This record gives sequence, structure tokens and C-alpha cells, in this order.
Amino acid sequence: MTYAIDPNPLWTPDPATLGETRMAQFMQSTDHARYADLWRWSIDRPEAFWSKIWDFCGVVGEQGQRVLLDGDRMPGARWFPEARLNYAENLLQNRGDGQALVFHGEDKIRRQLSHAELYAEVARFQQFLIASGVGVGGRVAAYLPNLPEALIAMLATTALGAIWSSASPDFGVQGVLDRFGQSQPKVLICVDGYWYNGKAVDCLEKNAEVVSKLPSLVKTVVVPYLDARPDISPIANAVCWNELAAVDGSQDVIFRRVAFDHPLFIMFSSGTTGVPKCIVHGHGGVLLQHLKEHQLHSDVHPGDRLFYFTTCGWMMWNWLMSGLASGATLLLYDGSPFAKHGKVLFDYAAAERMTHFGTSAKFIDAAAKIGLTPGKTHDLAALRAMFSTGSPLSPEGFDWVYREVKRDILLASISGGTDIVSCFVLGNPVLPVYRGEIQCCGLGMAVDVFNDEGQPVRSEKGELVCTRPFPAMPVGFWNDSDGSKYKAAYFERFANIWCHGDFSELTTHDGVIIYGRSDATLNPGGVRIGTAEIYRQVEQLPEILESLVIGQDWPPGKNDDVRVVLFVKLQEGHTLDAGLIERIKKQVRDNTTPRHVPARVVQVQDIPRTKSGKIVELAVRNVVHGQPVKNVEALANPEALNYFKGRVELAE
Repeated sequence: MTYAIDPNPLWTPDPATLGETRMAQFMQSTDHARYADLWRWSIDRPEAFWSKIWDFCGVVGEQGQRVLLDGDRMPGARWFPEARLNYAENLLQNRGDGQALVFHGEDKIRRQLSHAELYAEVARFQQFLIASGVGVGGRVAAYLPNLPEALIAMLATTALGAIWSSASPDFGVQGVLDRFGQSQPKVLICVDGYWYNGKAVDCLEKNAEVVSKLPSLVKTVVVPYLDARPDISPIANAVCWNELAAVDGSQDVIFRRVAFDHPLFIMFSSGTTGVPKCIVHGHGGVLLQHLKEHQLHSDVHPGDRLFYFTTCGWMMWNWLMSGLASGATLLLYDGSPFAKHGKVLFDYAAAERMTHFGTSAKFIDAAAKIGLTPGKTHDLAALRAMFSTGSPLSPEGFDWVYREVKRDILLASISGGTDIVSCFVLGNPVLPVYRGEIQCCGLGMAVDVFNDEGQPVRSEKGELVCTRPFPAMPVGFWNDSDGSKYKAAYFERFANIWCHGDFSELTTHDGVIIYGRSDATLNPGGVRIGTAEIYRQVEQLPEILESLVIGQDWPPGKNDDVRVVLFVKLQEGHTLDAGLIERIKKQVRDNTTPRHVPARVVQVQDIPRTKSGKIVELAVRNVVHGQPVKNVEALANPEALNYFKGRVELAE
């Protein structure tokens, strides 16, 4: 490890309320006094565990007699082969007058829907889908902001046994076609425009081009957001959302119960190294995993108010939507997270009595950099948990949350991915929170860390793996009939072992530290270094706004070795000079090892990132080495790559 875990936790559960947590109740129901013992039971007795999750979390559907077939095969294991259920049916159990969702837009639009209103809207849109010829296995795609209409359309689609996929409206035309062109949807839902950073962004021209290049479409629905009556005439076979036929209030939603592994979502990989992979997830696996993560690991109770800052192009959107199945009110936001001088999300938290606040590690870092003190400026009395994902949360990020947000709060750094539309490692309301450490491995997830020889290691860095099947494994990849792409993605490194691609460490607390993506790890002198270790040190300096690090082949043209190259984006008014370079190197040297010290430090105007906000180390590495970046459409700011081309600083 490059930093010591503080033996004193930042937070411990209150013994007076511990028994009220859903995790504690589950432990009692399974006769386990310690989480470590419960986790071990969930791994050793997967049939008993997942059947118990089904019952404890109140899944609607027929479970069947058998739980697991071919449980020693990865891939190849089959869960609940006799089950019949529907994901949307489980999210729409409540038909009452309580709030199902609240929406806040950056443009100050606020909307809310009761459970009854949500159900009626789903029924209305479902009738449109049926009239458009969408049935079991059909595809519906959304090119939308995080609006209530996205949730409505998703529920109407999945209730029919059709397959849902989505992308955020900041994707360019080619980025959308690279995704939806593979699945060939029959219906597309898009928006006339959206607001971001105080600016209105018109999408109508882009929508028309996308529609013209998706020959599978029979209908396009345009959601009015910027304009009550947008001109949709250039878009072929288009209809406005608010002009869809009304449905009689007595009209019920049709719920078609399907097999456990029937396709539910098509999720897309980031696509920075080629055309995005289409990852197919099933009804049962997504539902069970999300129920477990919400109720047990996140302690979501009926009536809680659940928020995650996300777009429709990130898996956290799907994760958030599933909160309805646990009785939570969903809090949706669309726009910049830094509107109102970075305070907009905390304004939202206070106004809506948010109980669970989900965001990214980068947001927490940025909030600390700009000096936000929400615990002093906002009423956060209702807030019980804060989630962080997208990249490793630094120990200093933990410090900021407990110092400036709230002392009595569960801070859950979580990590998984689109590949499983859920988490491998995450929070736990019955365990302490240690600085810089993810609390635990998820129940039912046989997480381990392997060295290069495929041996499990503890307190040593290696590959994050999962050694046994779990229900949220993908059903497969779209257009991958022989499963070769699926196997190559996760099972090539270690036979019959899921290898996730995270450079990680299991700690003495049974927690986890993630140091970055394995494919982005540095290897100077043959020693593997996680990029997060460098970011953690560099971004503590007040002049540094953001950074990105790569390994540059050195000497050029040979594969003998790499040298560490650090790119920095500075705060306004600062310039990279010899003094700052030396302070950067000293900060890294004093707090890590000499191998971590960058050989070159280079200033850039911007750092390229994906649509979900992740920096793209591999794309930058390709640019530095004169290699093509295969899919710039996956980037939110592809123009930033130009700052890395032909840098004279890297020639010697």
C-alpha cells in the first residue's frame, strides 16, 4: 500500500439505531451476528442466499423450485431457470398518492408525479408502444436527459418484455448511431433540447439526422423541454410526447412476466477503444441485485428520498430507477452539477429532504477545491448516506465529506460498472467507514484480488476478480451468437474467473482500495502503479485543478520500458513553472515511492473525459504515441485530445 489505513474509523454505526437498518434485520433473519460470516454464507450457499433475497426484498413473481444450474461455470451458470417475473411490475407496485418522483431542472423547472400519476403515464405510453408494433423482445431507445419521461418510457417498454437502451443528448450523431445502430430500435424517444451551464442546447437538427440513419425506426417521440411546441416536422414519423393519445384512467399497465434471464437493458461500454460493446442484462439479475444493494447495502427504506447525479447514458441511471422497487421516492436532476457556483445539488438536497445523495468522486474533489461547506450553508438533517463512484475516492475526499458535509453520515464509496449494472464492492450501514477504503465486498459477490500468477493476495495490489457466478452477470453481448466477445471481455485472463479490470487491494478490515483501471496502470521498471495513487497526491496542491497520467514508451519505438508522464490542468491564473514542477514531484516522492514520480510534467488546457465524466487515459496514451483514437464520439470533449498531440516536452 502507498498509504496507511487509519486504524480509527471516520464513522461507526449508532448502536441505538443499528437494529433498524435493513442489513441488521437481514442478518438476524439468517442467524448471522457478523457481516463477515453473512458474506461467507452468501458465497458458500448461493442458492439459499439468493432465494432469501427474493423473499426478504419482496420480489413479485414466481420463483420456481430451482435456483442455480451449472453453478461451477463462468459463463454458463443459470439462475432461477423456472422463474417468471417482470422488472417493471416490481417497480410499479405502489399506486397511491405519495410521491414517486421529483424532478429539478437546472432551468428551475420542478415537477413531481405521484405513484398513481406515474402508473397512468406508463399505461398511456405503453399503449402507444403497442400501437407502434413493439412487443416482447422489441427494442426501444431513448436519447434523453434525465427527465421523468425517460423513466415512464423505460417502464412502459420493460413491462411489455421489450428491451430498453438509452443515451444522453450530449452524444453526437455518430455516438448515437454507434450504439442504437447495433440494436435497431423500433421506437426512439428524444428531446427538443436541454439546459446545461445556463445555456439552452437545441437538439432538433441532430435528432432529424439520427432518425434518418436508423432505418429500423417506425416512430419517433419528441419530448418538449425547451419549447412547449417544438417544430418536429423535419423528423420523419415523429410525434410530440404531449400529443400522444390519452388513455382511460381505468386502463391497466400490461405486465408480461418473462424468464429470469430475459433481456431487459442493453447497456453500452464507453467505446473509447472502438465501437461500444452492447451488454445485455436480464430482468431477474438486475432486479435482485438492485434490491439487495438498495435495501441492504444502502439502507433504503420505503419513503426514503434517493438521489444520484447521473445522465441516461450512465448505468447509475438504471440503478437509481430501481429504487422504486424498494419504495423510495426518486429525485431526478438534469443540468450542470456546478450550477449556482457548485451549490445546486446541495440546494436540491435541502429543499427535497434528500436521504441518500449519490455523486462522483470527481464532484467531491471539485467541491472541496472550490471551498464548499454545505454542512454549514444547508439544512442536511434528513441526509443519512452519501455515495461516491466513477473513480476512486481519495482519503482527502473522505475527509472533506466528514468535515464539511456531515459527521453522522454513511459515506459509501462504491465500485462496479456497466458490465454488471451494479457493484462488486460498496457500502454497509452496519460496518465502520475507514479513511480511503471501500467498506466491504457485496453480498453474494465472491470478490477476491489475484496476483499475476492467479493466486489470491491480501494487503497486496492485484486484479479484482469474482470467483463464482452471480445473477447480475450479463445475459450476453448483442450480436455475439457464439459468446466469443463476452468470454474475451471478462474470462481470458483467468480461466472460469471474472476479471473486472480494476487494480485493487483487499485490506485487513475486509475492505477494498481501488487504484485505477488495470489497463491504465503504469509499469515503470516492471513495477505496476495505479494511477489513482498519483492523482491523490497531485490534486492536493491548490494550483492543480485536474490531472491525467500515462506511461510513455521510452525510449521511443522500443517496448523496453515506460516513463511516467503527468498532464495537469491548472486553476485559473496559474502557470506551470520550474518551481511548481518541483513541488509536484516532491509531493509525489514524499508520499508514494520514487517510481511514482513523473519524468515529465506538462500543462494542458483541458482533460478529455467520457460522457459519464471519467478521464480517458488510454485515449491520451494513443495520441501521445501517434496512434488513432478509435471512437472520439464517446468523449464529452474530444477537442481536448488536441492538447496532447506533438508535445515537444515529450520528445526528450
